[in-house]
Amino acid sequence: MNQYSFTEENYLKAIYKLSERDDGKVTTNQIAEIVKTAAASVTDMLQKLSEKKLILYQKYQGVSLTLSGKKIALGVIRKHRLWELFLTSKLGFKWDEVHDIAEQLEHIQSEKLVQNLDRFLGKPKFDPHGDPIPDENGKFQSQKAFPLSDAKKTYTLTITGVIDHHPDFLQYLDKCGLALGKKIKVQGKTGYDNSMNISFLNSKQQLFISFDVAKNILVTL
Repeated sequence: MNQYSFTEENYLKAIYKLSERDDGKVTTNQIAEIVKTAAASVTDMLQKLSEKKLILYQKYQGVSLTLSGKKIALGVIRKHRLWELFLTSKLGFKWDEVHDIAEQLEHIQSEKLVQNLDRFLGKPKFDPHGDPIPDENGKFQSQKAFPLSDAKKTYTLTITGVIDHHPDFLQYLDKCGLALGKKIKVQGKTGYDNSMNISFLNSKQQLFISFDVAKNILVTL
């Protein structure tokens, strides 16, 4: 089994997430922003990853993952999301506390440990934030979720995920009672700034939320 450094795995994960978001080749500056380092350092690492045939890279032409690079990235993401679920469901951590811990645990190399963890958790499909968990083959179940900000008035919806994983945002959602699985209804939108008024199903409670909050909450019909 090939061993890769934490930094190499983090770069591959970052490239995968950026390519999923932008649906195309990833730029050096985009990677530098995510891994929080200088563009020159990113270029050096990209050359190393290219030599290992984990990425396709030409200077000024953008970056994309090879099949091998994608497999490694999905493996890291799989471990990260399984550990987040384990921490919240079995050890009592809150969903805003687990990201940094999972960042450390995602680099564990024992495949047997990951397989046993997956079985122990019942082969889950989604993590505590609603993100899909890749299986051992890198396949994952997608759901037809869309941002709450796109919902129309009178829609009855189920909260299935969040886009922003920052602890401050997750803590705000906790205070508002906006958790995964909650059923809500859009009561109205303000034309000026697209803020919206929502209610909780089977409850008289209503909540006014900004567009910035609504665009970071994923829902399904």
